[in-house]
Amino acid sequence: MKLRAHMAALALAAAFPTHAQTIKLPPTITLTAYDTGSSGFNMAVAIGKAIKDRHGSDVRVLPAGNDVARLQPLKGGRAQASAMGIGSYLAQEGVFEFAVKEWGPQPLGLMLASSSCNAISLGVAKDIGVKEVKDLRGKRIGMVVGAPSLNQNALAVLAFGGLTRNDVKLVEFSSYGAAWKGLINNEVDATTGSNISGQAKEAEASPRGLLYPPTPASDKDGWARLHKFGPYYVPHKSTCGVSASPQAPIELPNYPYPIFVAYASQSADIIHGLTKAMIVDYDAYKKGAPGADGFELSRQNFTWVLPFHPGALRAIKEAGAWKAEFDAHQQMLLKRQGVLGSAWAAYLKTNPPEDRDAFRKGWMAARAQALKKAGMGVIFE
Repeated sequence: MKLRAHMAALALAAAFPTHAQTIKLPPTITLTAYDTGSSGFNMAVAIGKAIKDRHGSDVRVLPAGNDVARLQPLKGGRAQASAMGIGSYLAQEGVFEFAVKEWGPQPLGLMLASSSCNAISLGVAKDIGVKEVKDLRGKRIGMVVGAPSLNQNALAVLAFGGLTRNDVKLVEFSSYGAAWKGLINNEVDATTGSNISGQAKEAEASPRGLLYPPTPASDKDGWARLHKFGPYYVPHKSTCGVSASPQAPIELPNYPYPIFVAYASQSADIIHGLTKAMIVDYDAYKKGAPGADGFELSRQNFTWVLPFHPGALRAIKEAGAWKAEFDAHQQMLLKRQGVLGSAWAAYLKTNPPEDRDAFRKGWMAARAQALKKAGMGVIFE
């Protein structure tokens, strides 16, 4: 009888293998993320702890102050993936800080991204009396060197209020964290970030205080202006973080953050294992950091602005979340990356100017021409 029970147990174990048996991960995984204390960093650490506890792999999270610094370890093969912001999209497009000879359009693949109760917009010091975005005229706005996503986000939100860079005073900082320290130290009046980040909460608790001015979806003209700078943004009702609660939600712009990405050339098996771990171990990390619940598979946007990495796509299909109707969008995005990559290679063969501004202008013209020829939106001109 005992033997029969033992054999039955073995059969059951074979039919339902454990996570550790079905998920293959290297002994050490290295991720990059925003600065220490940022919501993206905190979520990456929470996911890393779950992977360590469930699968034994050590997950190192390297903080980096801007998009270029976050992608450099991936490009150099020193990290497997990154918890990026919208800089992942700008890198794919080869624009702003990526419109330089050292970079160009980057073939990145999406893994999973977090869409939670928070929002990403301009956090404003309470002591300057600003209530609406338009009230920021003449105020000091934090900008981060080498972080086109943060800077573009700031310009997009300002545009909602009918403001341009010429209507405010732009103040540059070396990193995301430094910009928020600058707000606390009264060096700037507003800067960009998630309203659940550690930096935002620190600013809220400081003598200056913090608020996020609303961007109501009903303001169609404001949103039309915003979308010229940030086509990746969507209207969102934030119910957590600074300025928001379930009882008093606030309308703010948002997009998924953090956005886990890897280079298309990164091992499909590694990215499959990492993505699958994020899917099956969701319950182990969803409460590990504010916003981590946004990685739930049901909250993923399968027709967004980045194609999925082959390894991640395999994990998503295994989880039964992928639909055939998503295939065309995935192929279109891969084609877009191909068009951008070919345009970049052709541009480099034209012996482009060494001057960075002249190089960027020449590339942006070549980029626009290639996308228009392919019947694709230029977006950044």
